[in-house]
Amino acid sequence: MSARSVLAALNPQKYEAIQIGITHEGAWMTGENALEVFAGNASDALTPVILPGDPTFPGLYAASETGFVKLSDFDVVFPVLHGTYGEDGALQGLLEMADVAYVGAGVTGSAVGMDKGIFKDVMRSHDIPVLDAIVMLRSEIEQDLDAAIRRAEAVSAYPLFVKPANLGSSVGVSKCHSREELAEGLKDAARYDRRIIVERGLDAREIEISVLGNDAPEASIPGEIIPSDEFYTYEAKYIDGKSGLNIPAPLPGGQVKALQAYAIRAFRAIDCAGLARVDFLLDKKTGEMYLNEVNTMPGFTEISMYPKLWEASGLPYEALLDKLIALALERKAERDRTERRFRRNS
Repeated sequence: MSARSVLAALNPQKYEAIQIGITHEGAWMTGENALEVFAGNASDALTPVILPGDPTFPGLYAASETGFVKLSDFDVVFPVLHGTYGEDGALQGLLEMADVAYVGAGVTGSAVGMDKGIFKDVMRSHDIPVLDAIVMLRSEIEQDLDAAIRRAEAVSAYPLFVKPANLGSSVGVSKCHSREELAEGLKDAARYDRRIIVERGLDAREIEISVLGNDAPEASIPGEIIPSDEFYTYEAKYIDGKSGLNIPAPLPGGQVKALQAYAIRAFRAIDCAGLARVDFLLDKKTGEMYLNEVNTMPGFTEISMYPKLWEASGLPYEALLDKLIALALERKAERDRTERRFRRNS
């Protein structure tokens, strides 16, 4: 859905887009209308391709009986990929090795933004408020579930949230109100990651801010999610269509400025680049602010919060894409200034 929106909005007078889909098995495929072919589960009709992690072989290559044949050069990769392998630094590492420009955060920003446990540690070191939480390993849960439950219960009173440390879209997330629900939540989260977060539950408003830029990032106006479920579950995000958005979020001016300042500080703290959506939790009783997470490749449909917040801030969708591509080229130019060889002065 995100890729379809981006492709529809890219100005064909400026850009020639090469569509590449990736199968569940990890195969890269391209061809005419690759996105629609993938949507129809007919990727066999496409051409397998590779992007070599070798800058002396730039471009996109297709497999043939005699080896690999170069298909095309390109200027920028726009990795419209959410979650594992696309948003966690793995793909960004390949693109760095290949020495190509790409939209969004680099390896460090992507990896830290994805891992909720490490992310919280970085936020604490920058005096940015986050909810109390611990990280436990899948092996702890599998070896002694009762001990894992006792350790989780020490975080706070119920409810507790249990999450895979490295995932998104609320997959594997449980809000647990009892020991029985906690046991099931721990086992469910452990299906998706070897690192699991247990976090203090909060009766909270969900506020989001979009950040745009490289070394001098800017923050949008805030928006508020009105989830249709007890929290913003996968179903509430993508399935039932009943969740609402308030843009701008009804907040006092001082709180808006504080949230924007925290969003930019968090963006810089993890060395983010290009774009990020910064998500906050506001205690409904006290108004206290907690930074929940930074999404380095947020949902990008025309009705997703990230582009809608920028549209409401005066930057329409097509112009936002232009800006992101320009930021990718700017980031690559800055990277190219870095010396890669050490020469001792004689």
